[in-house]
Amino acid sequence: MRKTLVYDLPTRIFHWCFVGLFIGAFSIAKTVDDESIVFSYHMIAGLLMGFIVGLRIIWGVVGPRYARFSSFELRPPPLLDYFKSLFGPHNRSWSGRNPASSWSGLIMLAFAAGLAVTGFLMTSGQKETYEDLHELLANGFLITVILHVAGVAHHGIRYRDGMGMSMIDGKKQTGSPEEAIKSSKPITAVLFILLLGLFSNYLFINYNLRENSLSIFGAQLKLGSSENLNRIRR
Repeated sequence: MRKTLVYDLPTRIFHWCFVGLFIGAFSIAKTVDDESIVFSYHMIAGLLMGFIVGLRIIWGVVGPRYARFSSFELRPPPLLDYFKSLFGPHNRSWSGRNPASSWSGLIMLAFAAGLAVTGFLMTSGQKETYEDLHELLANGFLITVILHVAGVAHHGIRYRDGMGMSMIDGKKQTGSPEEAIKSSKPITAVLFILLLGLFSNYLFINYNLRENSLSIFGAQLKLGSSENLNRIRR
């Protein structure tokens, strides 16, 4: 089988932004005290992750073939067959996402959206109400990520179809050239980067270091504890 283009550039850029923002936010949350000014970046990374998830949902509806959610294999029988094939004979290849990757991708998007919403609610004055749920979602996200990475590694060894590199060069081994997408959508990729840059700038100009707060969409978010605010004001 030959390698053909299956993942467009916007999908790949989203993937690596998603990875970077999650690693950054999770690392800060686990290594930095919430009284530190650095902890604010955990929350800002969470808002950015929620923003790109929104863009990915739109792209999952209007994007090319393998970016669309309609291409995700989410029926239980194919998922069960896929797991069986990992340890037995196999004669099947997937141009886009395999059943396990389809499920994990959707679950990670759901976790990210939940983290963004609960994080927003926590910083808008409801920390005690949503703190446990936020942590539960973060841990669930981490477990899903670990299983996804392990699955990608195992799939690559088992099927040797280039899945591990597909989110870098966008290509996988497919049975026919007709399965390839026609364009990597570079203009949409530029638009994605532009929107992400504009939203990042919006957060930057509305962030008050002295108050350790963020004004966003008419809401005033407190990004640090009261002890930290007192220390900054001094």
